[in-house]
Amino acid sequence: MKFILGTKTGMTQVFTEDGRCHAATVLKVAPAIISQVKTTETDGYDAIQLASGTQKEHRVSKAAKGHFGGAVANAREFRARKGYASESIDGLEKGAALDASVFEPGDDVTVSATSKGKGFQGVVKRHKFAGGRRSHGQKHSEREPGSIGATGIARVLKGTRMGGRMGSDTIQVKGLKVLQVNTEENILVISGAVPGRRGSLVEVFSTPK
Repeated sequence: MKFILGTKTGMTQVFTEDGRCHAATVLKVAPAIISQVKTTETDGYDAIQLASGTQKEHRVSKAAKGHFGGAVANAREFRARKGYASESIDGLEKGAALDASVFEPGDDVTVSATSKGKGFQGVVKRHKFAGGRRSHGQKHSEREPGSIGATGIARVLKGTRMGGRMGSDTIQVKGLKVLQVNTEENILVISGAVPGRRGSLVEVFSTPK
């Protein structure tokens, strides 16, 4: 079971040995410490709690400082998925330090992060509606949602796709690969796009096998 927390710094291009060019995302990995080990016997499931970064002490509660051993900025839990041999937490102990070296080039990974917030958006951008045609007397309906009523029950059904707040969702992307690992500067280069803006906290964990 491999996992780490990183910060998105931007995107770039990486050329592999076979001459192919890959779009890639660069993640800056802050050294992290295992703050808690959960097991089936004590908590009902196997998981590792990882803490990284520092925070001003007055922003952290006494309970959190006591649990983490200091003012920690970020903490995430990585749960071991059942039925996979690679998801064992054996050998992982509380207090152990982790960095970018836990991954190797070629590793299959899954990333999770919060997507960019886009504010209030209409149905065309939010739900990919086609909009209306400028025909049969329609004038200004290119980006309108159209009828939202229901004949008979005379009300709007719950779950109807409409305009609203878009973004700021937790997005998980599977099928990515680690292209490069820089252990000196604690940098991971991952294929493809990773959700979030520059500076977003990204969870990186191995795809179970």
